[in-house]
Parts: sequence; structure tokens; C-alpha cells
Amino acid sequence: MSLSRRSVQTLMDLVENKLSCLMVYDREDARELAILEQARRELMASAGIDPRKITSFATATRERRSAMAAN
Repeated sequence: MSLSRRSVQTLMDLVENKLSCLMVYDREDARELAILEQARRELMASAGIDPRKITSFATATRERRSAMAAN
């Protein structure tokens, strides 16, 4: 069974929304973060997007928090 590009994009949006809300407090949260990032990479691959060209959510969040702390 193949998903349409629109369905893949919708699933990617849902995964990214969950990633944006996820706060890592323990190993279980870190494991969920890793699973969601893997799902995001798989969805991007199925949509034909090279995941190596996209900054990981964890890296982007860490950079954003560092920038906010500096201000």
C-alpha cells in the first residue's frame, strides 16, 4: 500500500507538531523523541526529500533555546 504525497505531508505535519510539543525529562521521553525523528526521516524519504539536508528538530530546538538564553 502506497500513501499519496498529500497523506505523507499531513503525517509529517503531525509528527512535527508532536515534536514541537515534546519536552524531554527522562529516558522514556528521549526514546519517544528518537522514534518521532526516525518516523519523520522515513516519511521524508517516502516523499523523496533528502533528510540529510534538513536540520533535526532536536538541533533546531537546542539552537533556538541557546539564542533565547543569550538575549
